[in-house]
Amino acid sequence: MHEVFLQQAIDLALENAQSGQGGPYGAVIVRDNQLIAVSGNKVTSAIDPTAHAEVMAIRLACKQLNTFQLQDCVLYSSCEPCPMCLGAIYWARLAKVYFACSRHDAAAANFDDSFIYDEISVLPHQRQIAMLHINLPTAMQPFDLWKLKTDKVVY
Repeated sequence: MHEVFLQQAIDLALENAQSGQGGPYGAVIVRDNQLIAVSGNKVTSAIDPTAHAEVMAIRLACKQLNTFQLQDCVLYSSCEPCPMCLGAIYWARLAKVYFACSRHDAAAANFDDSFIYDEISVLPHQRQIAMLHINLPTAMQPFDLWKLKTDKVVY
């Protein structure tokens, strides 16, 4: 079954590449061998740099299942997820990911995320996009309130 669902992700990627709806990426989310959500990359058509196929499929699956956690679901992606999608996969708590092409295959097609992987280990203020900490006296108030909340939804 894994090959069938992975082929669907590849077919979505091919369709996207042919139609110009977005980049050459596709993603499929399955639970108990049942298709839950599918999406191609929608970055250019949605005018949204976060509209990667995996993120879009996660969004659709969460709406379909009415949950923000997909721990009993499997993601099939036409390509190894980028750092942003990897983060979304962990936050959604997917059970497993299968992918076809590697990040090196993507880089050979001019989709190179190696600089992002490299930036993760750099201190925030030394990154190519400087990330500067400002210590305000009120900064911790939201976290302090959250810790005291008894009716919060933990995630």
